[in-house]
Amino acid sequence: MTDYRADFPALTQNINGHPLVYLDSAASSQQPAVSIDAMTEYQRYSHANVHRGVHTLSHRATDIYEGARDAVKAFINARSRSEIVYTSGTTEAINLVAQSYARPDLQAGDRIVISHLEHHSNIVPWQMVCEQTGAELVVAPINERGEVILEQLYALLDERVKLLAISYVSNALGTVNPVQEIIAEAHRREIPVLIDGAQAVPHVALDMQALDADFFAFSGHKMFAPTGIGILYAKERLLEKMPPWKGGGDMILEVSFDGTSYNELPYKFEAGTPNIAAAAGLGASISYLQSIGMQRIAEYEARLLDYMTTALQDIEGIRLIGTAANKASVQSFLLDDIHPHDLGTILDHQGVAIRTGHHCAMPVMQLYGIPGTARASLGFYNNQDDIDRLAEGLLKAREMFAG
Repeated sequence: MTDYRADFPALTQNINGHPLVYLDSAASSQQPAVSIDAMTEYQRYSHANVHRGVHTLSHRATDIYEGARDAVKAFINARSRSEIVYTSGTTEAINLVAQSYARPDLQAGDRIVISHLEHHSNIVPWQMVCEQTGAELVVAPINERGEVILEQLYALLDERVKLLAISYVSNALGTVNPVQEIIAEAHRREIPVLIDGAQAVPHVALDMQALDADFFAFSGHKMFAPTGIGILYAKERLLEKMPPWKGGGDMILEVSFDGTSYNELPYKFEAGTPNIAAAAGLGASISYLQSIGMQRIAEYEARLLDYMTTALQDIEGIRLIGTAANKASVQSFLLDDIHPHDLGTILDHQGVAIRTGHHCAMPVMQLYGIPGTARASLGFYNNQDDIDRLAEGLLKAREMFAG
């Protein structure tokens, strides 16, 4: 596969006197020049509000904004552009479903099921809606390798469950859940499913029609696009039944002091002036990913993850956290008794950027009895040299603490 590093301006710089090795894409990926240029082009020459003006700039802005929506629809193979709702990110998308889909129908005795793998954005919105309605949040367990125990998950899916919300790929451990099988099992029990796809979108080819998820949430900044924009995909028949969750401009057809009639899909969920520049960047990033091919990206990253896992295992004192049979692009680890924050700092001094801490997945850390980990996460712009630099940095850290 071609080395795409040069397409990402941030990756061409030195950090602390060393060429940057960026291994924190699970937190936020870097953006290619084509995405940055698309945002700059919009800001310089086409900035105006969307859907409201009759002048040329407003038409341009609307075309850019809606063109990006069409790009998302094609990228995930949704049936209709009405199923593509812009949000500020995965977190807002999940909160939208919690408040607009779940809350109106939940009552005491009902259940929402999640897994122990989830990060906070797929835990807290459900805790909040359960507190608001008297429903119960139930957690499916994982095993020591970091895999959801499917038999126990399925045993929880009874008539009390109104929604199953589960991640496609774990941000802390890299576990890839068999979501197509999980969705099918839930649907056999007539339970709708929300998939948190934030960590899957940059690594996996997606097909909403084949997957059959009822809701699928993801963020732009995890998939080489800007921050501040995300997508809620939802089946049109569900969105039609859901009330708006935020009121304001653009989500209305007509307003009087006696009442309001709401706009058609997907606009009834998009109140206020949107992040048009970020949509421009998102559309460009999608075109860029499509030009490479998601299948090629997935195959390349699988080989790179194998290389990284082997390189880490060869370091004396390494403890890998999360060893699922099916993983994607993430490896958490500990080195001897060195605190992860110290590891991250020592690596940064050598130009290597990793993540340290609980990764917004405190329950996962509690399960392993640790406060946090060091985490290296990959994008397709990484290569074996990056992994070698990581290993060298860890060996140096080990020497420092041994001394």
